[in-house]
Amino acid sequence: MQMSIPFKTWALLFCVFVSLSLTAQKAGTASNPLLLTQSPATVVWGNYWSEAKPALRIQSGDFVRIHTLLTSNPERLEAAGVAPDQVEKELREVQTVKDRGPGGHVLTGPIFIEDAEPGDVLEVRIVSIDLAIPYGYNAIGQSGFLSDEIFDRNMKIIPLDAKKMIGHFAEGIDIPLHPFFGSMGVAPPKEAGRWNSAPPWIHGGNLDNKELVAGTSLFIPVHVKGALFEIGDGHAAQGNGEVDITAIETSLKGNFQFIVHKGKKLLFPRAETATHIIAMGCDRDLNAATHIAVREMIKYLMEEKKMTQAEAYMLCSVAVDVNITQLVDGNVGVHAMLPKAIFTK
Repeated sequence: MQMSIPFKTWALLFCVFVSLSLTAQKAGTASNPLLLTQSPATVVWGNYWSEAKPALRIQSGDFVRIHTLLTSNPERLEAAGVAPDQVEKELREVQTVKDRGPGGHVLTGPIFIEDAEPGDVLEVRIVSIDLAIPYGYNAIGQSGFLSDEIFDRNMKIIPLDAKKMIGHFAEGIDIPLHPFFGSMGVAPPKEAGRWNSAPPWIHGGNLDNKELVAGTSLFIPVHVKGALFEIGDGHAAQGNGEVDITAIETSLKGNFQFIVHKGKKLLFPRAETATHIIAMGCDRDLNAATHIAVREMIKYLMEEKKMTQAEAYMLCSVAVDVNITQLVDGNVGVHAMLPKAIFTK
């Protein structure tokens, strides 16, 4: 006996099929990542905020390819010698954004990660990083480490060779390029309000940590539902300290995978490279930031390596390098680097 299916049932089944198909298409994979390009609708200018409207919603495990813009404007770049046709059209387009501040960084996002809740940890796997333009710049800023002694507002344009991966700083001076995103973070706790994009903190943000290159995972504590990840401040190369307040500032494109970890507690961001575990500390005071970074490394050794506090403290003294990350972002940064090779089992 042949049974007929009512039209409404067929319509419902069709809608379910379409919904499932669209859901499948929306999942970003390593070979076919979701895309987050630059436009006035996908730019957050100068802040991390719990109330920011998401530019993209993804699932834990999704891959996303993201374009970020250097923090400058077309007029200043052209005045420094960049040809008008070398200025990205996206940088021109985002100049229409009126909602800015309190910081100055041009950030891409936010990305809302489903299932991310306060108390979770967001892992940002940096799969790859590509130069988006053939130049970068360095400029001495008014908040530079020696701004009371050296202050010159000239911008130096630095040609970038993507094949040789060098930046031509001057005649006879070529800088090896190790691109990384200076700012990667989530929304801070709601009570922090609209957080200035310059000082890094427990939400990550403007960490300016040159170790966060391709192949690295950054772990950030989540403070609001969805995490609200933002990224920008692309650097082609930087020295620890970033003393004049800029690195080789440039636009970058990167591939990322986002993974939510439940039941994994962090106070400050942490990272893992192919060779090191990195604990980070940020504070207005360099001494306080150093205390945080060393304490966070001791905490890692106690939790992950099951060491006593005294053993972990001793290991930090004989094997961990404690480095100044940056000295110029309001909250200064310190990162402690533990070589993974010392562990034989």
